[in-house]
Amino acid sequence: MMMPVFLAFREIWHSKGRFLLISLIVALITTLVIFIAALAEGLGSGNREYLEKLNGELIVYQENVDLSIAASRIGRSRLSEIKRVEGVDQVGQIGTASATLAFDDERDPLDVSLIGVEPGLPGEPPALEGRSLGRSRSNEAIIDANVAERVGLGVGDTLTIKSIQGTEEELYDLEVVGVSDGRQFFLQPSVFVPYLTWEKIRPQGTDSNNRGEIVSNIVAVSLEDSQDWSVVADRLEEEVGDIQVVDRETAYEATPGYSAQQSTLDTQRYFTLFIGILVIGGFFQIQTLQKVAQIGMLKAIGASTMVIALAAIVQIVAINAAGVALGALGSLLLSLTFPPAVPIIFTGEAVASAVIALLLIGPLGGLISVWALLRVEPLTALGLAQ
Repeated sequence: MMMPVFLAFREIWHSKGRFLLISLIVALITTLVIFIAALAEGLGSGNREYLEKLNGELIVYQENVDLSIAASRIGRSRLSEIKRVEGVDQVGQIGTASATLAFDDERDPLDVSLIGVEPGLPGEPPALEGRSLGRSRSNEAIIDANVAERVGLGVGDTLTIKSIQGTEEELYDLEVVGVSDGRQFFLQPSVFVPYLTWEKIRPQGTDSNNRGEIVSNIVAVSLEDSQDWSVVADRLEEEVGDIQVVDRETAYEATPGYSAQQSTLDTQRYFTLFIGILVIGGFFQIQTLQKVAQIGMLKAIGASTMVIALAAIVQIVAINAAGVALGALGSLLLSLTFPPAVPIIFTGEAVASAVIALLLIGPLGGLISVWALLRVEPLTALGLAQ
């Protein structure tokens, strides 16, 4: 085994520039694949983060709205019917809208998802700093970590919500009482307020203030036994009626553009890996053609085909691994320069899967060159064949 390793690394040292170029190409492909994976995770997380972390097993929509949160309407009177269903523990109304954070200083306005929740009930995020929301009509807010990071708000600060009421622009001051973890919704950082406060400050038309019943977009349901969610979901749809009940995963996968977005990015990642196979295979094939005479000489002096093939495989694996390591390190350093607004999220699982795939494509791409080495005839390679 020592002879193939010696031959592989001796040639690498002898042709440092050529193999460095190959490693850099592999590094660039690695960076591209890792960033596509991180972009897919970032965009996906921006759409699903709040729903994925919701403290309830089921989400209730209005029937026949194709699981569209914006189109769904669930009246307050329907909550009592949902609560009476066997297996249901707690229910909480959730309303969603878009608003803008306005600032008196030089900070740019920030578009946010304004989410109305019922204090203490499913839908309200946990406050990792500060406390939970108080009364249902209090002018308080919990901000997610993305808001805190982007504009520097914290517990005890006052934020200003800019909202369109009819045709007029109104400003509402809210006290930040808590900061949660990342809870983006529809690719926007989130601000959570008590539901009755949300009903008052959310953007709305001139005729919306005279509404009788309090209406939310969806209802979050926590169960007595989370393992029975499918049974309770069927029971809710049967006993309550005019509703559609799904689990959290189904809910966020139904958000507009989520599935198409993830499919597009996955397709780009697979094509990049395929291109990597072709590029690496092409480089090593050219490398093989340039050293046919040397291979013929080695065979002529007694080197076995197995030794030559193993030397080529060791060389391919070493150069590919060096390129992947360089690309992964470069991706990590480059990610530190991106601002928080860029939807790039590196997860251990995504990076590990990308690195493993890239470590495999090197030998796969070099199989053709190894096969070509096995076919080299010593006399023909040295020009001595009659």
